[in-house]
Order: sequence, then C-alpha cells, then structure tokens
Amino acid sequence: MIKSIGFQPSKTDYFQFTRQNYSSFTVILIYVDDILLTGNDFTEIQRVKDCLLQQFCIKDLGDLKYFLGIEFSRSKAGIYMSQRKYALDILQDTGLIVFVQTNLQ
Repeated sequence: MIKSIGFQPSKTDYFQFTRQNYSSFTVILIYVDDILLTGNDFTEIQRVKDCLLQQFCIKDLGDLKYFLGIEFSRSKAGIYMSQRKYALDILQDTGLIVFVQTNLQ
C-alpha cells in the first residue's frame, strides 16, 4: 500500500519508506503496528495521513513523544533522544530499581 502512493523502500532499513516531490520530503517508519510519519511539508504529511485513513484505522497521537522505547523532546537547540524510560523499566522489571534509587540519593 505504501509503495502504491509513491513511497520507496530503503535499501538498508526494511521499515523505512521515503517519498520526494519537488521540495517536499516525507518519511514513514513502520514497525509492527507503530508508524512514525514525518517530513518538511505539513500539507504532504496530511495527504499521507488521509490515504492511510482510507485503508486502515489509525490514530494520530500528535507530536512525537515516544517511539519504540525512545523518548523524544524538542528544544531550541534541537531534538533530544533518550532511552531513560526504557532503562528504568528494565531495572524495575529485574528488581534492581530499588538498588539504583538507594544509591542515587
């Protein structure tokens, strides 16, 4: 379906698709049931969302906060990516979070 609307698969990342039209560049990252859609043209992004909505039941979660365990935040300096939450979840699952919290205080 993604190819039928003009996206080309990446040769190195099987989950990445790109489309370039004149000055517009759009990227779709797909991992199982998670999709990240970004680009430099808001109108083009909206067109892609509309096409996806015609084929699938999707939900727009707004600005990117988390994707595949990575936390994203923006500032004037740029975009910050962190796996802090993922690391803390692993520590909690293994029972090591108590040790870490005790030693950080």
